Amino acid sequence: MPKFILGLILGIIVVPVVVILYIISGGAPAATSDAPMPFERWIARKALKTKIEKEMPKVVPLIANEATLLAGAQVYREDCAMCHGLPHRSAPVVAPGMFPEPPQLFQPHDMVTDDPPGETFWKVKNGIRLTGMPGFVSSLSDVQMWQVSLLLAHGDKLSAPVQQALAAPATATTPPK
Repeated sequence: MPKFILGLILGIIVVPVVVILYIISGGAPAATSDAPMPFERWIARKALKTKIEKEMPKVVPLIANEATLLAGAQVYREDCAMCHGLPHRSAPVVAPGMFPEPPQLFQPHDMVTDDPPGETFWKVKNGIRLTGMPGFVSSLSDVQMWQVSLLLAHGDKLSAPVQQALAAPATATTPPK
């Protein structure tokens, strides 16, 4: 029994000390080009999935009509495209330098059309820790977050006017004073 208790005490002390030494010695990955720590992706994905399932809205308060999707296209162009790209264009220049690299939401392999709009709304509203994905709760209204969520949910079947709104040249905006 004393060996068990000694092993337990050593495990409780030694493991945290080794982890702390690993971190403060500079061994832990910190640069976007560093390989992830063991289990980092699994832990992050599991935590995110569980949190979203628990908190995402189940009811969509807007109808996915032309006006909603056009408004969503405007929000997307202004607040999302700089990281997540636009249809039929290469990834933005900042995307490859981010870790993890942001999904290009209008590319077939990265589309979120199979995600419930409430899941996308949750991600837009709250952001995703340790990914560079900011939360827009302070900068977009709930209506705007739903508009862009519905746009992405229907990203594989957008009408010509909505596609044109996404493809329009960027307009310069002046921040309010």
